[in-house]
Amino acid sequence: MKTLLVEIVTEEIPAGYIAPALEAMAALMDQKLSQARIESAGCGETFGTPRRLALMVRDVAERQASVTKEVVGPPKAVAFDAKGRPTRAAEGFAKTQGVSVNGLSIKTTAKGEYVCVKKLERGLASRRLLQTIIPEVITAIPFPKSMRWSNLGLSFARPIHSILALFGDRVIPFKLENIRSGRRTVGHRFMHPRPIVISDFSEYMAALRSAYVVVDIAERKNMIREEIAKAARKLGGEVISDDDLLDTVTHLVEYQAVSAGTFDEAFLKLPREVLITAMREHQKYFAVVSSDHQLLPCFVAVNNTPAEDMALVTSGHERVIRARLEDARFFFETDAKMSSHKMVERLKGVLFQAKLGTMFEKVCRVQKLAEHLAELTASELKPTVSRAAWLCKSDLTSQMVNEFPNLQGVMGGIYSARSGEPEAVARAIEEHHLPAYAGGPLPETPAGALLSIADKLDTICGCFGIGLIPTGTSDPYALRRQAAGIIQIMLARTFHSSIKGLIRKSLQFLHDNVSGDAEQTAQKVLTFFQHRVEYLLVEEGFSKDVIAAVVSASMDNIPAVRKRTEALQALKAKPDFEPLAIAFKRVVNIIRQARQLGEIASGAGRKQTKTDPGLFQEPCEQALYDALQRVEQNISEDLKRGNFDRALLTVATLKGPVDAFFDGVMVLTKDERLKQNRLSLLGEIAEVFAIFADFSKIST
Repeated sequence: MKTLLVEIVTEEIPAGYIAPALEAMAALMDQKLSQARIESAGCGETFGTPRRLALMVRDVAERQASVTKEVVGPPKAVAFDAKGRPTRAAEGFAKTQGVSVNGLSIKTTAKGEYVCVKKLERGLASRRLLQTIIPEVITAIPFPKSMRWSNLGLSFARPIHSILALFGDRVIPFKLENIRSGRRTVGHRFMHPRPIVISDFSEYMAALRSAYVVVDIAERKNMIREEIAKAARKLGGEVISDDDLLDTVTHLVEYQAVSAGTFDEAFLKLPREVLITAMREHQKYFAVVSSDHQLLPCFVAVNNTPAEDMALVTSGHERVIRARLEDARFFFETDAKMSSHKMVERLKGVLFQAKLGTMFEKVCRVQKLAEHLAELTASELKPTVSRAAWLCKSDLTSQMVNEFPNLQGVMGGIYSARSGEPEAVARAIEEHHLPAYAGGPLPETPAGALLSIADKLDTICGCFGIGLIPTGTSDPYALRRQAAGIIQIMLARTFHSSIKGLIRKSLQFLHDNVSGDAEQTAQKVLTFFQHRVEYLLVEEGFSKDVIAAVVSASMDNIPAVRKRTEALQALKAKPDFEPLAIAFKRVVNIIRQARQLGEIASGAGRKQTKTDPGLFQEPCEQALYDALQRVEQNISEDLKRGNFDRALLTVATLKGPVDAFFDGVMVLTKDERLKQNRLSLLGEIAEVFAIFADFSKIST
């Protein structure tokens, strides 16, 4: 067993490319080694800086595994005559496979007996196979954008300078275009530009560290975290926690050199969000706050190269941030002079989507849908929600959001508050974009939650209405994220409003913009939400069969779906669940088969036929009927309160009477009246089960 080390040295790769590229590089190598039958310790360790992507795979076998292959030839009856002598068919097959006729064996298959040959394919040296595997992995690494350079056909994120490829202490020799692999790498571009020779993998990290390159990403990230915290303490404050920015600067440097600077206190009159965003987005600076979390006129920068005079570096940063903050102040003051009415009017010139109209038209739809939501959930919020919906997109026409798009909503809330709008309106505007990413913070106010749902649902229904439906590889309008956001808000706020009803209402407001059958579109959107609910519940750890059973029964009330899933999962964990589920499934399956055969009506007709106790002939029929009446009465209040776990335990008491019923009577008797009455009784029981789940989907 040996260690494989591969490093690709390039020009500076964009920070956002590095982590996905390394992940893909490790996965591709693992896949290629597996396909080549080369054993290893699994996905390797990845290392990276802006100028290099590296992968180390431990315990790689020196030879690929040998394998015995079986080649099937002609049928035995064709290969040998009646006396067992080989025919020309047998001789030809043996010659083709490079063996004698005596080396043939007989294999019994489902189609009869056939002649076959078992051949041992001895494994080749891994070093030889890696000469092909490594170039294939390098060229297969995906990037958002790739480039070509010189007159080469090779495409990569940035031009490749060199490739280090070691297997143990030996080089894996290959040529990729005009680049030959070897054992050389390079240190920091300015601090140690000379080549470094690596004897084997054990020297790699230490050799680069001595050349001012910290190649271990986690190590470099921790060093940066400690250094910026130390710099902030010297300024009398602490760095605002920002993991995304920390990840970005980690991928921007090979060796950290932290500097801390200040800016004019007059800029603190700008909103906090503006200052932080200006420092973060343009310069990748960390903002600093005091012990009471007040923003300080300070920043911390992470440089790629230590300088002899860091004060000079800091001075340069201060000049740059001054200019950036002056721009931000100009944008903010210019926007503040414009009235809310004018900002909304300007939305008529902002296109939302070619077929769905302008942002002004979207605002009108969102306002109507948000008002409808308020009427369903909290009518006292309607004025607040209506006003917030009207203003929620106004900041799209501001210079500040044009400069910093991620401040959408935030600036809308700030401008609304400055123009005299109530705090509740400003908060709702600020929160209507939430959650901004998977697992992100949800709206904290009821008005913000309702407005967020209305905005996202309008986008989803509008896109589905014009055929912009997400595929496995494409979701340009982030509809999956927006649907997940709606579901998470509904769960957090326990909004029991019918999702189907909301979809239909949204499509009603969109009728001038969408074409096709509205009911079909509504069903597609509902199915889309069902898949999102299933995905989120799987992530929470619920079993797939329980989820499928619950959503198949009903998913119109999303908080109830989760509660029913919890209740059924808890019931499934009980030791006596399997016989219980079998009894329930038997009832459901008999009713389903009877409907398919036309023996009982489906749909509304089924509910019109009631069980007639006067037709009961066996005590078990009456016992089951009485038990059903008690269960329906007992679970009524639990269902109103959403106590699905307790209600489901009550329904579980039907198992005994159900088993006795099947033991005591023949359901599909020749007497038509008795058969229909017994099917009707089972149908009523199936309806009780269907409140919770489709038990036929439970694995037992």
